[in-house]
Amino acid sequence: MIGWYGATLIALALAAAVLCLVEALRKRSPNDFTMGATLLIAVALIAQIVIAIAAPFSGNAPTGDPLEFWMYLIVALLLPLGAGFWALIDRTRWANLVLAVVHLSVAVMTYRMLVIWG
Repeated sequence: MIGWYGATLIALALAAAVLCLVEALRKRSPNDFTMGATLLIAVALIAQIVIAIAAPFSGNAPTGDPLEFWMYLIVALLLPLGAGFWALIDRTRWANLVLAVVHLSVAVMTYRMLVIWG
């Protein structure tokens, strides 16, 4: 895992969490901004999967348990996908709150992945 990419992913996830929380506090339903932030996090996590596959071939192998890293990464990817799908179905303000919690969870899980990797 690349350190600067992990830090960027954490910053993006925290920014998306703040955006979704503000929209939830304003009692708005999910909109293009909150769903776009969720899509951005999902795409960034897919790129992280590609990086995690390629990194050991370039000599950047994980120092921690690889199974634990991959489980964190897979669950971190499934969270925004599932929450985004749910937000498309449940068009209430509570969906934005769920998206905010999911983005916060992705930030914490990404930090844990950085710790596991090295």
